Amino acid sequence: MTISLTVNGEPRRTTAPTIAALAAELELDPAKVAVERNGEIVPRSTLAEAALADGDVLEIVHFVGGGDHDDSWTVAGRTFRSRLIVGTGKYKDFEQNAAAVAASGAEIVTVAVRRVNVSDPKAPMLTDYIDPKTITYLPNTAGCFTAEDAIRTLRLAREAGGWDLVKLEVLGEARTLYPNMVETIRACEVLAKEGFLPMVYCTDDPIAAKQLEDAGAVAVMPLGAPIGSGLGIQNRVTIRLIVEGASVPVLVDAGVGTASDAAVAMELGCDGVLMNTAIAEAKDPLRMARAMKLAVEAGREAYLAGRMATRKYADPSSPLAGLI
Repeated sequence: MTISLTVNGEPRRTTAPTIAALAAELELDPAKVAVERNGEIVPRSTLAEAALADGDVLEIVHFVGGGDHDDSWTVAGRTFRSRLIVGTGKYKDFEQNAAAVAASGAEIVTVAVRRVNVSDPKAPMLTDYIDPKTITYLPNTAGCFTAEDAIRTLRLAREAGGWDLVKLEVLGEARTLYPNMVETIRACEVLAKEGFLPMVYCTDDPIAAKQLEDAGAVAVMPLGAPIGSGLGIQNRVTIRLIVEGASVPVLVDAGVGTASDAAVAMELGCDGVLMNTAIAEAKDPLRMARAMKLAVEAGREAYLAGRMATRKYADPSSPLAGLI
């Protein structure tokens, strides 16, 4: 017999004799839901015997992450909610850096590997202000111009902190700071074989991005514009092509200058954005950090919403027929 129900506010017709049978029809696990029928909780242990009647009103709930939906992202098996990664250079001091990280909501920070100041071993260190137990450190190879230097740097980083999730960049020259893709791919292959999980800074080239995946990259990070330039996303076409062809996360790395640039990166379908100078060199770094947080969230929502189609001519919001 077919009966009519209201399930979570929507009318539904079913032949299911019990609540458990209805759950199965909805492809739900009865052991993982709670049910209210006509204003009263139905004990989970009785769902298989709880008969349904015509006109029943059911509320079926389960546990989800905080907020309206879980829009987390995963890299190398590690899940994060914030899609904004920030750097730890160019701030006036560690205290300001830590405050900016907090304002940005970032869960990952990039950190350069540098020699210890042996002349003052008690000098403040980044770890005194940003706790690596609560914020994921992403050691990077900033300043490396050969595969050998990058590999050596990350081996030291792993020894120092046990990090295997790392950011690889091998630069081609000091003037443009563009990546040397031959050296980058070579370093990526070696690091992946040694058990590292490299997130890799690269040119905005779809072919190079796929080569990095084949070499063992767990994420590709094409530049939006030269490092520290603040010019914004210069080639949206190639960034979108990288996103469409990738089977690993894609994050824009370098070139973001302001919040609208971050939003554009996310609207192109990128999984996240990495930035440093845009926040650190803002007149008010904390306010800019908050702006970037909101921009990344807004760009992501816009991407998920699906933008309207572009048109050659105007299309009025209100019908022209019936005008007085």
